[in-house]
Amino acid sequence: MIDAVLLQIAKHAILEEFSSAYDFDKVKLLQKYPFLKNSAATFVTLEYDHHLRGCIGSLVAHRSLYEDVFQNAKSAAFKDPRFHPLNEKELSHINIEVSVLSEPEILEYEDFADLLTKVEPQLDGLIFKHKGYQGTFLPQVWKELQSPKVFLEHLSMKAGLTPLVYEEHPDIYRYRVKAINEDFEKIPPLE
Repeated sequence: MIDAVLLQIAKHAILEEFSSAYDFDKVKLLQKYPFLKNSAATFVTLEYDHHLRGCIGSLVAHRSLYEDVFQNAKSAAFKDPRFHPLNEKELSHINIEVSVLSEPEILEYEDFADLLTKVEPQLDGLIFKHKGYQGTFLPQVWKELQSPKVFLEHLSMKAGLTPLVYEEHPDIYRYRVKAINEDFEKIPPLE
């Protein structure tokens, strides 16, 4: 039930951009599912026929679970700078994934070789921070970048730096996610 309501919120956030007919009683929803008021960090990922179509999220909890899913779904659909805004004709090809993140924890390591041994493939999402540069990969990225070395090298490049930056000992944080996904059209409407 928890999984379904998060997907429903993401779907609703997108649909309301196309029509005011998707109004619902937010107060009633929050009364029915009080956990939605808890602070949480989420990512919402959209795929069009199994290809990335938008992905926006929060690394640190700074608003309610409801607001975070709602706003990140809207942003993934309409504000991801890598893609043009989603149009209604695409909806039948869209898959929505909502990832709820654990609180990030710093990874202590001696050097790059040591860091490689501390990263857990398939499980860890990682945040890279160094001198104003930042990037993250959700654990789902392990499907494409399967070794810790390749994963970390690409993470540094996503942050705008080269893999040589690991000689400067950047901060690396680990988090886990609970991810749920479904085809857009199979997600029932919010009640």
